Amino acid sequence: MKPVHCSSIHLVFVLIFLCGCSAGSNPAPALTETAFTATVAQASTTPSTEPTSTPTATSTATATLTSPTPSTEPTATPTAADTATATPLPPPLRFAVIGDYGMDNQAEADVAALIQGWQVDLVITTGDNNYPSGSEKSIDANIGKYFHNFIFPYYGAYGAGADRNRFFPSLGNHDWYTAEAQPYFDYFTLPGNERYYDFVEGPVHFYAINSDEHEPSGINAGSLQAASLQQTLAGSTSAWNIVYMHFAPFSSGSHGSTPWMKWPYAKWGADALLAGHDHLYERLVVDGIPYFTNGSGGGGLYNFGSPLPESKFRYNANYGAMLVTASESELLFEFYSREGIIKDSYLVTKP
Repeated sequence: MKPVHCSSIHLVFVLIFLCGCSAGSNPAPALTETAFTATVAQASTTPSTEPTSTPTATSTATATLTSPTPSTEPTATPTAADTATATPLPPPLRFAVIGDYGMDNQAEADVAALIQGWQVDLVITTGDNNYPSGSEKSIDANIGKYFHNFIFPYYGAYGAGADRNRFFPSLGNHDWYTAEAQPYFDYFTLPGNERYYDFVEGPVHFYAINSDEHEPSGINAGSLQAASLQQTLAGSTSAWNIVYMHFAPFSSGSHGSTPWMKWPYAKWGADALLAGHDHLYERLVVDGIPYFTNGSGGGGLYNFGSPLPESKFRYNANYGAMLVTASESELLFEFYSREGIIKDSYLVTKP
């Protein structure tokens, strides 16, 4: 109940007084408790001018909410920054590595089928592409028969070639035995002088090295070829730099290590090195980067000698190939036997 206002009580007394005056000398009746109560009740029914609180949706579940009055203020228009979505990363590059493979035999057929099943982006080789002597008579059967769909331009007899070149070999000693490797140079169209060259695909910068003694630019760490590699590595902006060749700088196989190819690859900026010549698979770590000997593509398999201190994994029980997957942040090396069974896996990540 709201308090009684003093103006209401004064009005009651005035009325009583007037009534008393009209009656002459009769005394005015006293204000009874009943009259006061009625007056108070009347006063309490006077509408209040004070605002009342409106229940909110959180405080009263049954309250009815009215639609808000539309705002006349301008609304913000989304900007390009508000609506932009993250740029999707490019798919990783997947490539195969084979070595000492050019035999046109069942082992090569099995390894080639394995690679074709991977649907890789490209193939690189660690040499000895054309046994036994690098002849023009055997080169198409040893290479094009199994990999023509990666080669551009392809003029062989085994089907259509690629729409761009996706087959990048390196020279092996057997490739040099006929006419200073002329059948090899006639068969392939490669960058640079074709003996040693580099190219970029996806996040990887590749460097094919000629490790054979026939190389006119030399094959030791002080040669013109080595200086070219050092300079190109220094200028690379790719996430990964991979060097590959035939003669292995370090190997626990029958041929062993090749002293003239022990260049400071890691110091110059290489992230990995791939080689062949020994017909087996071996993973080593030299100067903090992985070295691989991968010569299990088709030529008769070799035995291991005493393992080098740098050797981490060795396999020569069957033929096979490597599958390498490269993204901007990871480089995954895997070796599979020709049955498709993984035998080794090694991951390199960016710090």
